[in-house]
This record gives sequence, structure tokens and C-alpha cells, in this order.
Amino acid sequence: MAQVTTRSSWADDDLELFRDSLRRHIVDELAPHAEEWRAQKMVSREAWKSLGAMGALCPSVPEAYGGVGGSFAYEAMVIEELERGVSEMSVGFSVHSAIVAHYIVEYGSEEQKKRWLPGMVSGEIIGAIAMTEPGAGSDVQSIRTSALKQGNVYKLNGQKTFITNGQLAGVILVAAKTDPKQGAKGISLFLVDAKSAGYRPGRNLDKIGLAASDTSELFFDDVELPPDTLLGPEEGKGFAQMMQQLPQERLALAIGGIAAMERAIEITIEYCKDRQAFGKSILEFQNTNFKLAELLTECRVGRAFVDDCISKHAAGTLDGATASMAKMWISQKQNEVVDACLQLHGGYGYMREYEIARRFVDARIQKIYGGTNEIMKLLIARTL
Repeated sequence: MAQVTTRSSWADDDLELFRDSLRRHIVDELAPHAEEWRAQKMVSREAWKSLGAMGALCPSVPEAYGGVGGSFAYEAMVIEELERGVSEMSVGFSVHSAIVAHYIVEYGSEEQKKRWLPGMVSGEIIGAIAMTEPGAGSDVQSIRTSALKQGNVYKLNGQKTFITNGQLAGVILVAAKTDPKQGAKGISLFLVDAKSAGYRPGRNLDKIGLAASDTSELFFDDVELPPDTLLGPEEGKGFAQMMQQLPQERLALAIGGIAAMERAIEITIEYCKDRQAFGKSILEFQNTNFKLAELLTECRVGRAFVDDCISKHAAGTLDGATASMAKMWISQKQNEVVDACLQLHGGYGYMREYEIARRFVDARIQKIYGGTNEIMKLLIARTL
């Protein structure tokens, strides 16, 4: 395989040993099932548990709650390896480990941490986050789902859509209005047990890409939530909590994006070495090797940027605007790079049996979820 990746500045020897172990597990235990998962539009629960058994789920969760207590670098490494080796799990893992678990670690009570985190670390419990609604996407303040206090419980009512891990989720982090008159200050977050009466997942949505990532509609009809399901010590903190955590979500998307770029270039170099035209390898044509040289250069630039963001985030110095830049620029480049790689595959690149074809359709959502790239530009522009 062509060598496209280089060792990142944030990866120490212990992390690289963990990477090698995970990579072998992916190749031997997970990748052989990828086609099956795409057909059923869902990754198996056994796959989640196998990652949990080797310490790859929620690796930055403290040891007191079952994790290995690693830095965010461990999360980044797992995202990279899943994206390269079994991309069917990459998005769901990011939501579960790098997003939902981190909300609980950061804002959860001791009781909430003990209830949910050990099961998330083991893979027995899968996490989802429910912000987006049919009428509210990037504009989180416009959500209509409500959780209104009635006596000693909240009554949760509403609908969410495009929710990753929605079919398998055991715990859902739900954004809801606890005071509809207060705008952003009236939003709170709740940890909803999927076994709660009145909750039900809807359709496993039919997407053009990410075929094995279950993405669902969710419905909440008078779901009774006791006060201890509120995330944080008081109501009205949900919007601020989301704004604090979104930079990590956007960095996670950039990490998956750069890994996808590297993988696309690797498989394209190999294809171009093997494919013959006019009596020689198509890699020998100047147009081909010039194009690959350009793509590899763009990829190395992106890798340097993402690695710097990971180092800053691990040190607690990554700002929201820079995270937005990473998400916007990497997702745009990912789409451009994968499109160019598909072109070099010729007609075979348009066939679903080729990995590059799947990566082409999978890449498109990167410019939409986690906040559209247009929203990223708006957030960056506010710092000017």
C-alpha cells in the first residue's frame, strides 16, 4: 500500500501501540462484516461490544467510570482508524464517544456518570444526541421540542430527525425547551433512557451515503423525565453547553475527513499502479502523477492543520473559530479530493463495488452535518 500518512505530532509510543492493536482488530474482526452492515443499514451491536472490550470506546472517559482515562488524542486515533478501515462505524463512534460521553463527563452529576458511562465504555449502551428537528437544523434556538415541568417531572414532547445511532441508542441526549419564552436561555439538555414510556425511534432513514450508519427520526410523546435526568445543575444551560461542546464535534468531523482523504489517495495510487492503458500503468501518465502530487500535497497541508488542532484541543486552547475552520476546510477538501480520485478510477470509480465510489457519496454529508459550511463561515466571520 502506498505510504500517504505520517506519524502525527500528538501520537506517542503508547498511542501507536494502541493504534496497531486496534488496526488488527478492525482488519480481522470488523471489516469482513462491512458489506453486511451496509445491506442492513446498521452496524451490529456485537461490533460495538468488541470495540468496548478492547478499550476503544470512550477512551478518554476517566478510569473511575470504566474508561482508560486517555487524552483526546485517543479519541482522535480511533476516529482515524475506523474511518480508514471500517468507515461504516466512524460517524456513530464519533457521536457516541467524542460527543455524548463528553457531555456526561463535563456536565453530568456523579449519579448520571455512574449510571451511563460504564455501559457506554463497554458498548452495552450506545449514545445518541438529538438536536436537529424537521424545522430546526443549524438554528438550534428554533427547536420546538419541549420539556415542561408538571409537578415533580418534566413532560417531554416533540420530534427529532437525522439522529445518528437512533435505532440502537440506549441513552439519548435531548435538547428541549424548558421555557419557550426565553429563546436560547430556555433550552435544556436531558439524558433520556430509550426504555422510557412514550419514546420511540421512527424510520431508519434512507440516505444516499453512510449506508451502515443508522440515522433515525425520534418521537417523544409525554415522556416523563424525573429532575435527575436534567444535564447540569439547573434549567436553561443547554444552549451554552452545546456551544461549549460543538468545537470538539467539529474537530472530530475534521479528523474523520482528513483520514478519509488519506485513504482515498492510498487506494487511488494503488489502482493507478495496477491499471494498464496504452501499454503502461496509468500512474506513468503525467496527468495522473501530477494530479496525485497535487492531492497528496493538499492532504499533507490538511493533516498539519488537523494535527495542530488536536494538539491545541488536548491542551485546552482550541478556540471555536479554528474548529469551525477545520470542519469547513477539511470537509470541502475531502469532497474535492475524493471526486478527483474517483475520476482517476475512470468508469470503475462509478461502480458501488469499488471503495472509492462509496467514499464519494459518503463525503457529501461532511459539508452539512455538525453545522453546515455556510454556518461555519458565519462563525468565523464573527471573529473578524
